[in-house]
Amino acid sequence: MKKYVEIIMTAIVVITLITLSFIFDPIKLSPNQKDTLLILLIVCGCAIAYCFIVGEISRNNSQMDKLWSILPIAYAWIIAAKSNMNPRQVIYAILVTLWGIRLTINFARKGAYSIKFWSGEEDYRWRLLRAKKPFNNKFIWALFDLFFISFYQNALVLAICLPSLASMDSNITIGLFDYIAFGGAFVFLLLETAADEQQMFFHTTKRNLLNEGKKLEELPAPFNKGFNTLGLWSRSRHPNYLGEQGFWLALYFVTLGAGSVANNFFSWSITGPLLLIFLFLGSSILQETVSATKYPEYQNYVNKVSKYIPLWKYKSEK
Repeated sequence: MKKYVEIIMTAIVVITLITLSFIFDPIKLSPNQKDTLLILLIVCGCAIAYCFIVGEISRNNSQMDKLWSILPIAYAWIIAAKSNMNPRQVIYAILVTLWGIRLTINFARKGAYSIKFWSGEEDYRWRLLRAKKPFNNKFIWALFDLFFISFYQNALVLAICLPSLASMDSNITIGLFDYIAFGGAFVFLLLETAADEQQMFFHTTKRNLLNEGKKLEELPAPFNKGFNTLGLWSRSRHPNYLGEQGFWLALYFVTLGAGSVANNFFSWSITGPLLLIFLFLGSSILQETVSATKYPEYQNYVNKVSKYIPLWKYKSEK
């Protein structure tokens, strides 16, 4: 019941903020922004077609997962180029490139990429969903693949880059809001990088110990729990998600620095970062549901550690 309340409340907040952003700041694009957006939409449309067709033929629905870290780099540099390499857009693109390199390397370490581009390790969440009703029906799964995996996620990846598009024609010198945007994004990038490395260390060590023939309960603490409680993960259940959401929210402030928002805080370009928050909510709920069924102590961890913001440290009862 708690997770449904969380979803409903988050949805209300997200929808309200998006609605206010379009009321206070209706979309008004210059000819250059319209031309740039058309290019971005063409790239996005090609990506949607690729993800759906290849995903359905190969039965590997992680095609979008492979592109998730690559497309924003392309979008950011297209916008930078169309802005005549405006310093604001160039810095934005550099940060997105660093973000994309980190995520691509992480995904590659999990075996997601292959010479056979349609193969590679598929995200376990798609396999779990395909096994459940109503998604075990091939027709329903194809619709889910088309509208959510291929269309919605590609549209979302484009949407999170729109603050750069909204601010690309500005002649205002980089100032306070830009420093907040770029400095905050870099801090959040460091946060999610550290969280990912700690997660990789934990699960690699656990897997090596299990490969020695030991059972999970025979492993030394904290590896015997099965889930990570080290470092940032001892104070936040999803420090990597916190870093990811914070990164794109911070970059939204370029619209304020560029003077793209008149007399208010809201801009239509905040839509992408807000929808990303909602996506990660669903992802975190699914991940925690799976972990709670696999590891007996996980629910105790959920009860004691905050979802995102690092607060009190987890203390095991065992």
